[in-house]
Amino acid sequence: MKLKKFSLLIGTQIFKSFSEEARVRIIQLLLEAKDLTISDLVLILDFTQTKTSRHVAYLKNTGLVKSKKLDQWVFYSLKEEVIEIVSKMLIFLQKDPQLLKDLEVYVIMDSNRELAMHKVKTKELRG
Repeated sequence: MKLKKFSLLIGTQIFKSFSEEARVRIIQLLLEAKDLTISDLVLILDFTQTKTSRHVAYLKNTGLVKSKKLDQWVFYSLKEEVIEIVSKMLIFLQKDPQLLKDLEVYVIMDSNRELAMHKVKTKELRG
């Protein structure tokens, strides 16, 4: 779902969210990964849990991020209506070394998860 009306209020919230490096890094990871937990973000960004939670809460309060609870985990993702504008803004930062490093760490983390899940499934099939 795209934004049907792009208002000054929505625009200022998005631009304010991009005014802090930590939030830009989080937005970029949520755009790439779709769903991440606070602990995922802490691992990738090498931030404290407090700093990460504070920035995610800010993004949630501005209406850019949504959350869903699954068992004991809370997964955060970008709201569908802001994905288009956020992705267009991030085009200008796509070669930033820090953002590239964050994506590299995410890809490694994600592939390790897939490998672990595959091992568990294989073990279940054998046993």
